[in-house]
Amino acid sequence: MQFTKMHGLGNDYVYVDCVRQKPPADPAALARAVSDRHFGIGSDGLILICPSEKADARMRMFNADGSESEMCGNGVRCVAKFVHDRGIATKPRLKIETGRGVLTLDLEVRGGKAERVRVNMGEPILESAKIPTTLPGDPPANAKLVCAAPAPWEVTCVSMGNPHAVIYCDDVAKVELEQIGPKLEHAPEFPRRINVHFVQVHSPNEVTMRTWERGSGITLACGTGACSVCVAGVLTGRTGRKLLAHLPGGDLELEWSETDNCVYMTGPATEVFTGEWPTA
Repeated sequence: MQFTKMHGLGNDYVYVDCVRQKPPADPAALARAVSDRHFGIGSDGLILICPSEKADARMRMFNADGSESEMCGNGVRCVAKFVHDRGIATKPRLKIETGRGVLTLDLEVRGGKAERVRVNMGEPILESAKIPTTLPGDPPANAKLVCAAPAPWEVTCVSMGNPHAVIYCDDVAKVELEQIGPKLEHAPEFPRRINVHFVQVHSPNEVTMRTWERGSGITLACGTGACSVCVAGVLTGRTGRKLLAHLPGGDLELEWSETDNCVYMTGPATEVFTGEWPTA
């Protein structure tokens, strides 16, 4: 099986071209195997690039633990780069089918290679039942959550096709994410688990964030999470609709548009290497 290792701000996945080769029989098991950073390739998960009847390609995303997720903002930028650079579709504007619907992506191309991608991530989902969470409010903003010390946490929940909880703090570097992240991810208030983001506000248009992703743990970046942070900042009056988010792997530019209510995310997509994985 041919594969390509790619990352968006260090949020790295193994990408498999299922347009030109047979898809894996058990993608969940394959995700667990390739993600292992000692015995596998090493990644936050597996992304399959598949044919689509309604877009230029379809993306399927699996976390490092083998669970399938609806969306990955950093991943979809890399899918667009792969689709363009490999000649599957060489247009400057691509349509990619995901678990949250068909997304539109605009590519910045240099020397025939896509380097940066602007993604229309769609409208945020703010109804508690659809996020989903049992916390009160539509949207659930500054809701009290008691599941890990120090408690209670004030969380603001948003879905960008996958669920996110945003928590504001004075210094993200001091958050014991390794201990707190798993407890928040599996809190009973989140029936499909949750991605958790701790956020430090520097100004109305600039934040620093750290992420615990469901199924993968601490990651260097989370695109859908950064979009959720942009939305949560507006909902709680902490930040504006345009935001520069500093993540451990780099920066993302975000905008929650008043015109169409969609969240736009701009960031890089990087290819690392290609290789072969034994299928037997």
